[in-house]
Amino acid sequence: QVQLVESGGGLVQAGGSLRLSCAVSGRISSIAAMGWYRQAPGKQRDLVAVIARGGSINYADSVKGRFTISRDNSENTVYLQMNSLKPEDTAVYYCNADRVRIGFKYYDYWGQGTQVTVSS
Repeated sequence: QVQLVESGGGLVQAGGSLRLSCAVSGRISSIAAMGWYRQAPGKQRDLVAVIARGGSINYADSVKGRFTISRDNSENTVYLQMNSLKPEDTAVYYCNADRVRIGFKYYDYWGQGTQVTVSS
């Protein structure tokens, strides 16, 4: 059984920082890509940042220069360092593990979500 455990959300003032973590556990051979998505009330879930196993990274334009994604392949963990937070960053942040190899099959998994609230 694969589990994604997220941590690090919370309430912060505008201009502050938070660091999100997501640890993937289970009988996993590899994870192709790990990323963070967010969903604000009444809006769709959007990509924030994604990092491939080899290290290539994509960011949403709205977070470029403020957020940094990283991963530890040995620990199957992905991090999101969020600096210079803005009220519009307020959302539930979801961790995603894409193309998780278990045996000879591939699966996609989501975390339970962690709330990030930025006050003005």
